[in-house]
Amino acid sequence: MNENTASHHDDDVHAAALLSGRQPALTGCPWHDVNEMLQSAGLRPTRQRMALGWLLFGKGARHLTAEMLYEEATLAKVPVSLATVYNTLNQLTDAGLLRQVSVDGTKTYFDTNVTTHHHYYLENSHELVDIEDPHLALSKMPEVPEGYEISRIDMVVRLRKKR
Repeated sequence: MNENTASHHDDDVHAAALLSGRQPALTGCPWHDVNEMLQSAGLRPTRQRMALGWLLFGKGARHLTAEMLYEEATLAKVPVSLATVYNTLNQLTDAGLLRQVSVDGTKTYFDTNVTTHHHYYLENSHELVDIEDPHLALSKMPEVPEGYEISRIDMVVRLRKKR
C-alpha cells in the first residue's frame, strides 16, 4: 500500500466510523481490518461479507462493478452468487463503507474511497478514475426544491481517445 492509498484508506475508514460513532481499531492486517470496518459500521462480519470485504478493501482505493467483484470472488474460490454480491455492495454502501457512482444510468461502480471527490470515466476502457483536484468546485447550483437538501454531488467527466 503506497502513502496515497494508505491515506485514502484511512479517510474511508474514518468516514465510516463517523456514521457509526465507533472508530475501528485497525492493525494493517486486511482480515482483521475488514472485520473492524464491518463491526464499526454496524454490520455482522459474516463469512461472505468478510471474503468480499477482503477482496474490496485489501487492494487499496478502487472502483468495481458488481460483475467485476463477482468475477474476482469466483477466481478466489469464494462461493457467492451474483445476487449476494449485489446485496453486500448495497449494504456496504448504506453503511458508508462504499460510494456508489453511476455512469450513463446503465453502469454502476462501487468506490472504496468514500471521501468527497469526482471522477473521469474513460469511455474506451470503461474505467473510472478519481480526479485528484481537491480545489475543483462547481460555480453555480440550481435552487433546491423546498423540503429537500443536497446530499452529495457526483461529477463524472467522460473522456475518450482523440481521433
